[in-house]
Amino acid sequence: MKKSEFRIDFSELELNVSHIERVIGNEKDENKQMVSEMIGEVLVDAKKICEIKAEYNIILGIGFNDSAKTIIINNLDFNIGKIVWTQLKKSESVAVFLCTAGGKIGEISRKLMLEKDFLKGYIYDVAGSEIVEAAADIMTEKLKEEMQREGMLITNRFSPGYCGWNVSEQHKIFQLVPDNFCGIQLLESALMVPIKSISGIIGIGRNVRFLPYTCSKCDYKNCTYRKFKTSD
Repeated sequence: MKKSEFRIDFSELELNVSHIERVIGNEKDENKQMVSEMIGEVLVDAKKICEIKAEYNIILGIGFNDSAKTIIINNLDFNIGKIVWTQLKKSESVAVFLCTAGGKIGEISRKLMLEKDFLKGYIYDVAGSEIVEAAADIMTEKLKEEMQREGMLITNRFSPGYCGWNVSEQHKIFQLVPDNFCGIQLLESALMVPIKSISGIIGIGRNVRFLPYTCSKCDYKNCTYRKFKTSD
């Protein structure tokens, strides 16, 4: 197993007010200026408080069960579902990854919600999600560059809870990263702490493909990012 760890500076994320506006749908809101200013304040604060970390572990010992549509990693059987299995089935190895924005941004969001400052709490919540997604994109690009040097390609990244992959499988991922650099803890409910964290798997191989967006193939209709991603 080969492990790579990263600390990511907020400036690397290239997040701005207009990006967050697109996610929350603020472009045509009658209070657009007020909301835009609040987003700007949140991003300035986020730059100060976020501790952005990412890591991936490249694991060679994998196998596939074609009939069950599962992938076996270090003797753990992952029931990833048909959509993810189709994307990973030509992989020769996988990168198991973790990424976090740190705990403070989620804590502030919850505090504001409890104080009934729902708008600002929501903006902190969305900003935290976008920060960790942007950090995971940077991590994915680093993996892609590393694999290209070895003549390999990568797939999209896939996480439990999406594309028919049950979120409870998060427990198996964390068995593969017991002492993770990101400092993420997994609760019995499969909720990660800090909450603004993601985990998942990326396929690696000579015959795999990276597809820019796979939202049209995903059966998770309530995904926050479905409309956002498919509108690009």
